[in-house]
Amino acid sequence: MRRLIDRLAAGRMLARQEFRALIEGREAPGLADYLFERARAACERFYAKDVYMRGLIEFTNYCRNDCLYCGIRRSNLQAERYRLSKDQILACCCQGYALGFRTFVLQGGEDPYFSDARMTEVVSAIHGAYPDCAITLSLGERSYASYQRLFEAGAERYLLRHETANEAHYQHMHPASMSWSQRVRCLYELKEIGYQVGCGFMVGSPGQSTECLIDELYFIKALRPQMVGIGPFIPHKATPYAAQKAGTLELTLFMLGLIRLLEARALLPATTALGTIHPQGRERGVMAGANVVMPNLSPVGVRDKYLLYDNKICTGDEAAECRHCLQNRMRNIGYNLVSARGDCAGFAANTLTGRVITDPEEQEEVYV
Repeated sequence: MRRLIDRLAAGRMLARQEFRALIEGREAPGLADYLFERARAACERFYAKDVYMRGLIEFTNYCRNDCLYCGIRRSNLQAERYRLSKDQILACCCQGYALGFRTFVLQGGEDPYFSDARMTEVVSAIHGAYPDCAITLSLGERSYASYQRLFEAGAERYLLRHETANEAHYQHMHPASMSWSQRVRCLYELKEIGYQVGCGFMVGSPGQSTECLIDELYFIKALRPQMVGIGPFIPHKATPYAAQKAGTLELTLFMLGLIRLLEARALLPATTALGTIHPQGRERGVMAGANVVMPNLSPVGVRDKYLLYDNKICTGDEAAECRHCLQNRMRNIGYNLVSARGDCAGFAANTLTGRVITDPEEQEEVYV
């Protein structure tokens, strides 16, 4: 089993049965610790012991979609909806800049109110006021032309979690109006335009099997994203999955370590969801190979309204509290919370890596 980890660390892809052996045998004595040791070494080759902070601005919790797992889904009539104005968003950036943030992440539901015209106005204003900062968007599925306009306005990164690389599993978790192939198409269009692209999935989501997790690893290897955001599934009380069990910390960390070895240069967040299911979840994430944290810059008055899942942490903290708390947490495990933009190591703009390969036999033929 350790030899399989060594092969991954050396840049070799594994066959499906080898990934299956690792994932299903992850509780073997010392195996996870060995994986995390190799994952940290892989990360430190490119990023030393630096952990990059991103200022998260959750600017709208309106969403046109009805994903079965999400607390801001359209059908959740209990959600208290809000939208931030351009001035409110800029005020968050102003506060964040003073605290040392050099990346702003604008995240929201798929809200039709934020048209191309409104979003390009916001992005242009941030870019003009803070030209030394990176702007990351997480707005869901939009048209190629929309992505292009936002890129030209100054956005450089885009996060679009694919949620699962298995099409049948995707349809299990989404309404019929949503399409896995459309989600994947958007990711490749973003790469073609020149964004640093982030994908991601939930660990332990309803209906997820070991085979689904293996699909995730092949998907990431094919896409070659600059960022991968994974976290445990956590149910929300106002969704059809309210009674489902949450994903586990140990499986999420194990997948994080595997992804670090697959894509050593990628930026991997230690997510808020990890911190939600375990008091030291984000520290454990960094020790498993992550190198990004995302303190919340949203106004305190709306933080408890952007609830994708139950019991989310840091909904009442001021931005400065979040920043200093994470700084101390990273220092305590021997890492440095840094304010640099933290671009993906070796990123080259306008590079399209190729198509997604989904056939298992072809996957093994290409990558093994």
